Amino acid sequence: MGQRAQVSRAGFYRHPPRPAEADRDMALRDALQRVALEFPSYGWPRMTRELKRRGWVVNHKRVYRLMRRDNLLCLRKRKFVVTTDSDHSLLVYPNLARGMTLTDLDQLWVADLTYIRLEREFVYLAVILDAFSRRVIGWALDRTLETELTLQALRMALLVRRPAPGLVHHSDRGVQYASHDYTDRLREHGIQISMSRKANPWDNAACESFIKTLKYEEVYRSEYRDLAEARASIGAFLEKVYNQKRLHSALGYLPPAEFECAWLAQANQETARRHLSL
Repeated sequence: MGQRAQVSRAGFYRHPPRPAEADRDMALRDALQRVALEFPSYGWPRMTRELKRRGWVVNHKRVYRLMRRDNLLCLRKRKFVVTTDSDHSLLVYPNLARGMTLTDLDQLWVADLTYIRLEREFVYLAVILDAFSRRVIGWALDRTLETELTLQALRMALLVRRPAPGLVHHSDRGVQYASHDYTDRLREHGIQISMSRKANPWDNAACESFIKTLKYEEVYRSEYRDLAEARASIGAFLEKVYNQKRLHSALGYLPPAEFECAWLAQANQETARRHLSL
């Protein structure tokens, strides 16, 4: 072999072949792929923050390069089915949320509806979010698209938060939110009613963004056999993943529950300082 390659025996032993270098990024790629399985819609900014929260010292350029290498940057998009029926004679309310500057919890709640496909039927999900913390505070999943579905979500939100009068509730112009049963319940608790402008889905962008996240990270990854399985799986995602773990860029890359805890702790500290100064 040495003669054929025109290499002397001494030269061969003097320069042995180098062993294959281990992939320095192997451990990081493993961690990155584990996060991608848990949160498949994370882009490189949110992925970088999540890795840092898990103890990795890494910059966004390296994360982007590895995500591109492992084909983790693309996510298939699907169209949404319209669930809003705004062709009714009920009273439509002006958009109060448009000019609001949020500074605290329970100043603005946003609500919306979407559909969930099961094996043999469609079911419907109603949600309510606190717009300041992006936390899901009320939800209901059922076969009906009637007002009772949205009322179930509203009852949960009222039970969990017990807001003071003056809160603004914002939704689209759908008949479920404009119904007398729903608006009367809001007024009973001193809640102001706000609705999106006609044919303007951007007025409820926070809730639309949440529904997109729910579809990409939970619904499209699952095949629910029946309503009970869908309710259990979606409920676990909302309460244990979305509220407790998923990072939000609008919250400084914190999960909603962690953001609320930090916010309340800061507010309590400021209140204590004011009392001491009096």
